Amino acid sequence: MSGQRLKVQFQRLYNHFSGQDADTNLQDIAEVLFCTRRNVRMVINKMVDKGWIAWEPAVGRGKQSRLTFCSTDNELQLLHARKLVAEGKLEPALEALEHNADKLAQIIQEQLGHTTAHGKQIVRLPYYRAFSNLNPLQPLRRSEQHLVRQVFNGLTRINEEKEEVEGDLAHHWEALNPRHWRFYIRPSVRFHDGRLLSTDDIIATFDQVKQHRLFNHILEINAPFTNTVDFYLTSDDQRFPDLLTNLIAMIQPADADMGNPNVLFPIGTGPYKVIQNDSKRFKLEASDQYFGFRALIDIVDIWMLSEVASCYLQPAADASQLGGVSVSTRLKLDEGCNFLLFNRVGGLPADPQWLQYLQGRLTALHLLQRLNKDQIGDFRLTNAYGILPGWTHVPLYSAPVQEPPSKRIVTIAFACQHPVYPHVANAIKEILGEDGIKLKMLELTTTEIALGKHSSKIDLWLGGMSLMNYRDDALLSWFFNFDHIARAMPEEEFKQLELEVLRWRANIDQASPCQHIGAKLVEFGQIMPLFHNWLGVDDSGAVQGMQSNSMGWFDFKSVWMKPELDGKAL
Repeated sequence: MSGQRLKVQFQRLYNHFSGQDADTNLQDIAEVLFCTRRNVRMVINKMVDKGWIAWEPAVGRGKQSRLTFCSTDNELQLLHARKLVAEGKLEPALEALEHNADKLAQIIQEQLGHTTAHGKQIVRLPYYRAFSNLNPLQPLRRSEQHLVRQVFNGLTRINEEKEEVEGDLAHHWEALNPRHWRFYIRPSVRFHDGRLLSTDDIIATFDQVKQHRLFNHILEINAPFTNTVDFYLTSDDQRFPDLLTNLIAMIQPADADMGNPNVLFPIGTGPYKVIQNDSKRFKLEASDQYFGFRALIDIVDIWMLSEVASCYLQPAADASQLGGVSVSTRLKLDEGCNFLLFNRVGGLPADPQWLQYLQGRLTALHLLQRLNKDQIGDFRLTNAYGILPGWTHVPLYSAPVQEPPSKRIVTIAFACQHPVYPHVANAIKEILGEDGIKLKMLELTTTEIALGKHSSKIDLWLGGMSLMNYRDDALLSWFFNFDHIARAMPEEEFKQLELEVLRWRANIDQASPCQHIGAKLVEFGQIMPLFHNWLGVDDSGAVQGMQSNSMGWFDFKSVWMKPELDGKAL
């Protein structure tokens, strides 16, 4: 008899006797369970073995046996639901609980956090959506960018504490001249599938990478010696090792499908490998072959909770859950912002009157007043005065808002499956509607937005960016990657800013142009900063080293667990 069938039989028995202990006999129970006396004995023995009931058979003809319930129907229901939740089967668990979402949320909360199973240390985190792409060469959202960093390595990386460039797959490098860089690669590095990393993998990766604007000055890559890679450039670049820390430059196997925008199980050389990725669970396992310090946490298990997460896993008065991570009151502003990008090439904002109108009506303060705090309160938005926190490029006083040039339909696009953008878009719709303007909304994938799908029909994009670190030059990966801004910006203005970056790369003593770029984007009316997010992670409890990075997550390989004594961390 299957476990589920046995549970149904128990429920029938429990309901028949209303959960009360009773004197009965095999024949009566056979009638309740619709089975033979012989099968009744087997069913009773299985229930006794599981500890659900106690059975004292009567001695003598005509005597009644004693049935004692050791578990309630509700307890059995919860036990079954807990098992389903532990297996990631959330929908069957909700059905087993008779669609009681409160009970399901309670079980989920019990199982989230840290645990140890079969000698392995596990950290479980909630998140609101699945991860459909982990290809570094494709447009990625903030959380995917963080996860890619756990799976892949570049030739160089940024030390998050010192904000300095250090070796990753390359242990040393040198500039033979400003247009010829040589990198020395660590030997015996293995991909997650066991293959050794070779210079062919690096060359194949950069053959794809150099097609992106940020790397288009790479002329040629070759391997003159074993574990040595040379880069030849078309222009001077004194900061080339810094550039290679960019997410796009993560090294993939030479035979990887680098053009695929739907990579679920990427193969990298990083501290973690992906072992599960579906609509319900995303699971990383520490790689024992990692060339660096082996991760201290064995498994990172991220659960996709969709509506349940947003409706029932609400923060307490002193905590929240942002980006899938439990956060304390020790928060800091996200290194980035939500913004409006105006299409000044093929959209209505190409008309200065329309641009001025939209800038005047759709300010951060106007939008914040329209947002329902019950819907977006957990995200703790604050108005932005520049693209990055601390930058004050938005004028304190705006010009009087002029009437719109005509009653038209304005088209806005934003990323689908986002917890905030639809609410902001509805606030925009309400504001424009007061002036007789209709708003058409397009929810697109991150790939569709970054690669310009429907760009000629879109007037403005609602988007967001989070930089990978706190260095000024981190802004360049957002500004250049995938030409999303270049397509929406007049060519001469973009070239002017691009030229400043080229000069900076050629001169090691020149100050970073990134803050100037941020100021110009606002001044040109290309970008309107809207909100910053408060992010952080819970650094209390048994999991140690949980310090928020600039993405609002934490470095999985660096956290560890203190052993517990009497339920408390030592």
